[in-house]
Amino acid sequence: MKIKYEFADGTVSEVEVEESIGAVIIESRRKEDNLARKERYHCYSMDSVQFEGDEYGTEETPETQMERELDTERIAHALDGLSEVQRRRLLKFAEGKSMREIAREEKVQHRAVMKSIESARKIFKKNF
Repeated sequence: MKIKYEFADGTVSEVEVEESIGAVIIESRRKEDNLARKERYHCYSMDSVQFEGDEYGTEETPETQMERELDTERIAHALDGLSEVQRRRLLKFAEGKSMREIAREEKVQHRAVMKSIESARKIFKKNF
């Protein structure tokens, strides 16, 4: 069986291969063409925002906005369940500070910060 390869510069080359290998190559090309055809219909132009409006260009839908608001409420509720020390330490930890840095700032032992953050995590897990 002969398989044709067309290169970007326009030259065409034919290669003789076994029937089994040729069948695999042909099947692979068929699947690739089908996938390209499917993807063609699911692409959106960035220029479409000009014609459809900003709502079309954003990914946020009313459903995702509502989910985000519910998550915000749940987080606020969970933070209300923490002591002032736990809340402060957990927020510092969430900002990216290490437990040792927090302990240094508050002039307490590392172990105390670790315990308060762990207990705050447990309270958060109950709410989520």
